Amino acid sequence: MKDFDVHLYRLIDEALKEDVGDGDHSTLCCMPADVKGKAVLKIKQDGILAGVDVAEKIFKCKKISSHFIRHKSDGEEMKAGEIAFEVETFVHTILQLERLVLNCMQRMSGIATLTKQYTKKLEGYKTKLLDTRKTTPNFRLLEKEAVRIGGGINHRFGLYDMIMLKDNHIDYSGGIEQAINRAYDYVERYRPDLKIEVETRSLEDVQKAVSIGKGKVFRLMLDNFSPQQITEALQLIDGAFETEASGGINLDNIEEYAATNVDYVSVGAVIHQAKSLDLSLKAEV
Repeated sequence: MKDFDVHLYRLIDEALKEDVGDGDHSTLCCMPADVKGKAVLKIKQDGILAGVDVAEKIFKCKKISSHFIRHKSDGEEMKAGEIAFEVETFVHTILQLERLVLNCMQRMSGIATLTKQYTKKLEGYKTKLLDTRKTTPNFRLLEKEAVRIGGGINHRFGLYDMIMLKDNHIDYSGGIEQAINRAYDYVERYRPDLKIEVETRSLEDVQKAVSIGKGKVFRLMLDNFSPQQITEALQLIDGAFETEASGGINLDNIEEYAATNVDYVSVGAVIHQAKSLDLSLKAEV
């Protein structure tokens, strides 16, 4: 995503406003502001590590003088008992940022770990894994970054960076032909840089999209198609568009879809079904 750091610092600022409020009174009541200390990030569960870069930026955002030492990097396999990083800074800073760092890294590591399970299934195939917009409000930035770390590819980030004509757009427009033509006219007038993707729900939809979409549409989504239907659709498309299979794809059947030679599979589950992994930030005294 463009301007990742700008969006990250905004996220950090809002998260700290939510958590610290008018003061971290638990820390203020028992710890002088000028005391410095050290903490280590302990890994308590196997998986794929994600969020180390983010953790460093969180500490440096709060205190630029924070000394951050990495022992592992984003995307590496992690084992329980290992140390991901250590940080030396003011104790007030460590205690205020502890939960924010852990919440980000635990969630990101869970997503990266699940994403890696999916991408391993795709090894040897041309098909690539896409994420979706099925994300946590105001946390999409880091959820999609975790997918990237796990080996997936980020689909559109929001409603603003691609036109995707889904079932409701098509139905409200009166049909797939009308939706494509209106989208293309809009792009020509206002945003020539926007790409258009169209969801198809049947082989008949595919035929219509192929007929009217050449030179206008760059990708066709094949929604809730079986692998056999995907194969038939790809024959109709004949390489004229990028292709994306979506709907009902999971770890058990993803290889069946990849075997069709579809370009992409999109799986919202890599984010919304991922479980956070266990990490802890502990003082070293």
